[in-house]
Amino acid sequence: MANGGPEIEQLIQLLARLPGLGPRSARRAVLHLIKRKDQLMIPLSAALDRAVEAVVTCEVCGNVDTRSPCGICSDPRRAESGLLIVVEDVADLWALERAGVGAVKYHVLGGVLSPLDGVGPEDLSLDALIARAGQFSEIVLAVNATVEGQTTAHYITDRLAGSGVKVTRLAHGVPVGGELDYLDEGTLSQALKARTAL
Repeated sequence: MANGGPEIEQLIQLLARLPGLGPRSARRAVLHLIKRKDQLMIPLSAALDRAVEAVVTCEVCGNVDTRSPCGICSDPRRAESGLLIVVEDVADLWALERAGVGAVKYHVLGGVLSPLDGVGPEDLSLDALIARAGQFSEIVLAVNATVEGQTTAHYITDRLAGSGVKVTRLAHGVPVGGELDYLDEGTLSQALKARTAL
């Protein structure tokens, strides 16, 4: 049932589409914005308008920025980087940057192979990755440890076979600060297989 008019209801429905927000959370957010119209709603609306005009996808790596090539690709400290990290999504790239992984370069696939969802190799930026591969000494496949992620990693590894580029993947196993009795059997098994010397 609509409360407060169609404009408010439309705003609630649009916010409810965002990840992590359902109808109830969206309704609370909208009410908060309305109560603070001058301090929040008007500046948010202006920022969204500016973002619609300014945000582009980087032609090199697939990151989102207000310029292309993006700030990461045009960073002179990364010019000589021999390490390319391949991620599924821009959110993964941003997470690695927050972690401070160093002066590396990235490639955003735009998803993973998933035949059940109709996502094939032509739907991802795999050709651009293969074209860039020769510029690097190592490519790290930083895809999720899901069936689709691992399928994508194997596909990329097969496509890069014979290129002379070292292909690695992120380690899987016990997280920092993790307790063994809280981990699932698959994680423990993978951690044991990927053990390292002290």
